[in-house]
Amino acid sequence: MSKEFNLRLVLRVMGSLALVESVLLLFVCIIPLIYGEDDAHFFLISSLISFSFSALALYLGRNPSLSIGKREGSVIVTFTWIIFTLIGLLPFWMSGSIPSFTDAFFETISGFTTTGASILNNIEELSHGMLFWRSLTHWIGGLGIIVISLAILPVFSTSGTQLFAAETTGPTKDKIHPKINETAKRLFVIYIILTLSETILLIFGGMSLFDAINHSFATIATGGFSTKQASVGYWDSAYIQYIISIFMILSGINFGLYYFAFKNKFEKLRENEELRYYLIVLFVFVTIVALSLVDFSNLANFSMLEKAWRDSLFTVSSLMTTTGFCTADYMMWKPLTWVILLIVMLTGASAGSTSGGIKMIRVVISGKACYYEFKRLIHPNAIIPIKYNGHLVREDILTRVLAFTLLYLVVAGFGILVLAMSGMGFLESTGGMITCLGGVGPGLGLVGPAGNFHDIPEFSKWFLSLMMLAGRLELYTVFLLFTPAFWKR
Repeated sequence: MSKEFNLRLVLRVMGSLALVESVLLLFVCIIPLIYGEDDAHFFLISSLISFSFSALALYLGRNPSLSIGKREGSVIVTFTWIIFTLIGLLPFWMSGSIPSFTDAFFETISGFTTTGASILNNIEELSHGMLFWRSLTHWIGGLGIIVISLAILPVFSTSGTQLFAAETTGPTKDKIHPKINETAKRLFVIYIILTLSETILLIFGGMSLFDAINHSFATIATGGFSTKQASVGYWDSAYIQYIISIFMILSGINFGLYYFAFKNKFEKLRENEELRYYLIVLFVFVTIVALSLVDFSNLANFSMLEKAWRDSLFTVSSLMTTTGFCTADYMMWKPLTWVILLIVMLTGASAGSTSGGIKMIRVVISGKACYYEFKRLIHPNAIIPIKYNGHLVREDILTRVLAFTLLYLVVAGFGILVLAMSGMGFLESTGGMITCLGGVGPGLGLVGPAGNFHDIPEFSKWFLSLMMLAGRLELYTVFLLFTPAFWKR
């Protein structure tokens, strides 16, 4: 007999999370006051709505049973992201900054899922408050709504494990502390340190404090929303572009490794295959793309060589870490580079980071599975186990990795077909689906770095919004809600 669904606990946890958003919206009211703008009341109204929802949910969820399972975990995580989006879009929509509800929903869920796909053609016309809230949605969603809340709220003491598992990425979870709440706190501290470090370095490079904070939010969260229509390309500064490139790469590393480095456990870094393959693949593709940009008849021109390297490093790092910042229009490059960029969009960076995509750990394990299968065909009597980080990969983990990788590719292929049927072109459908599922930002063609998603069909925006959410929560958390068997267990 199936265990009864714990609705009271779901409401209690979601009410607590909505309270976090109400406080964040109230905090953003300060920004219009600082810059003498008149839209603070939109954030105040949104904060009150969030607080009202929180109070109602907490009232209805009073005195719950503390038992939580996978059903409750998936429902809480999925619907929390949807509710955060519905409340988070209100300042954009009510102020007229984004008049269309569909566009406001798309922009906001793109922010919270750290996708960075935008419908805005007039970014510089937004007020400081709207720009700050837009970037803050990245920072909240990057580490995760649940993870940040685990770090600051005591309400999750008994239910944190299921929620942490439903929201964080990767086939394995690095335990940096026996208690989930303590793990979340340490991840949150690392997140803050990286954000502050990049902000300071960008200010040294000539960015204003406001722009530096916003771009640090977007970089560390691997989001990609900029305060400028031309993205990071607005600043024709090698220093700024290299600093952001470095922090994009750092943000693609499993955050748990920073904690181990801080504790002088450097052997964890040395033996980590995902980190090694992530950096190797990244710099191999950076080199290939840079070579494709070089004018070999003018090799004596150092500035041309440096620009080719910088554009390649920035673009490949941006798309592989699924950040989505741009300094160049890669649609003007050779088609070979488009293929490479699509591959890195699919691959993504490390599990346990803020990046999207399939994740390097799954690519490495899947690659080893294929390689060893060839060896078994040649030596049918040999026992050839798959190892990762020096340890045997259990059969159940291997099965989950291969199943997820296949599901991801099937969903991507199906999504491309749906988008093409909705009226989008082939390049736009392919790039749009892969970039939204992977949380990247820019795609190909009209939704590439020089364009955006403003003119795609309305149905496509809602479909891609679902794909952004599914991709951010690693497919199963969202898709399980649509399976009857999930509710019968």
